Amino acid sequence: MNDRYDRPHTRDGSGRTIAIILLVALVLLAVAWAAGLFNVDTKGELEAPKVSVEGGSVPDVDVDAADVDVGTKKETIEVPTVDIDKPKDDGEPK
Repeated sequence: MNDRYDRPHTRDGSGRTIAIILLVALVLLAVAWAAGLFNVDTKGELEAPKVSVEGGSVPDVDVDAADVDVGTKKETIEVPTVDIDKPKDDGEPK
């Protein structure tokens, strides 16, 4: 019989280990760059692409909103009270 099916399914965790190593490496690089331990130089200028937009129109919108009146008034209400009487502990198990 094939014992591969007899033992419980376990994961080796290699994917999680690789992800943790990559995350630590990324954090270390970010800290080193922020601390000035290395500098990144580029050649050339950064230039945004040229975009041309023509035409188009804004649709006509008619909105009927509700009339809301906000105010305050004094009101007296009864608030229930709660009285708790704890049983006495006589030391006997229940």
